[in-house]
Amino acid sequence: MKNIYYPYKAELTKIKDETSNIKTFFLKLSQPLTFKGGQFMQLSAPGIGEAPFTPSSEPGEVDEMTITILKTGRITDYLHEKVKPGDILGLRGPFGHGYPTHLFDGKTVLVIGGGVGLAPLRACLYALFGECYDRVNRISIKYGARSPYDLVFRDEYEEWAKKEKVDMSISIDRPHPEWEKGAFKFDGVSQTVGLVTVLLDNLDVDIENTYAVSCGPEIMLKFVTYKLLDLGFKPEQIYLSMNRRMSCGVGKCHRCNIGPYYLCKDGPDMCYADIMNYDPFGSL
Repeated sequence: MKNIYYPYKAELTKIKDETSNIKTFFLKLSQPLTFKGGQFMQLSAPGIGEAPFTPSSEPGEVDEMTITILKTGRITDYLHEKVKPGDILGLRGPFGHGYPTHLFDGKTVLVIGGGVGLAPLRACLYALFGECYDRVNRISIKYGARSPYDLVFRDEYEEWAKKEKVDMSISIDRPHPEWEKGAFKFDGVSQTVGLVTVLLDNLDVDIENTYAVSCGPEIMLKFVTYKLLDLGFKPEQIYLSMNRRMSCGVGKCHRCNIGPYYLCKDGPDMCYADIMNYDPFGSL
């Protein structure tokens, strides 16, 4: 039986700068490893520590994995500043349940991301573009970031938008001269200015037959949820990536609970209907 506390070895093969404070790390796995979109890994730097991150790569790839990381603390600072291709890192997992793709047959899937939150959703999108594509009705992508320079995976938007069942809209929080001049223009992608919730105005989907999945800062998740409810979505149709305070991965450290649910093993992608009565957003 595998020791869940003992990490796999993974060789860092490449680092890609996505923005000034977000990088994608390409890992070659020492043994085949599979995960579902939305599940998370514990990534460790020997002698420094570990932290939870959700892969941003295709779930069906078993020999390689990419993880997209925002520089935001001690471990992420080390990963951004110190590691280099050829270094050996550790991986534990996968943990959690991932996105409920089994519910999406014949449905529209509304994918709402903010900032680095598009990274976990990217794995979900790969699943929707692949094994789920013939089963879903439509995929509507709504993505927002603070500025044009904070958009991640910019070189992929046009490819996504070209797919027959896909539409994509993006926004930046405040006006920006490069945005206005068209320096960041993506064919087939609708672009505007405002918080990501503006992309839900005049939403062109059959709400009764749509599931929404969202990942981003918790304050964004809060207002996206309230907006969806105002539009007529039922709590059962809303799934939120609640990636916070996860440590052990198996519900033993009792840090990541919302009511009776542990995000590390019951989520981290939680149905709002399950957590709505437990003050999931706290004082946000």
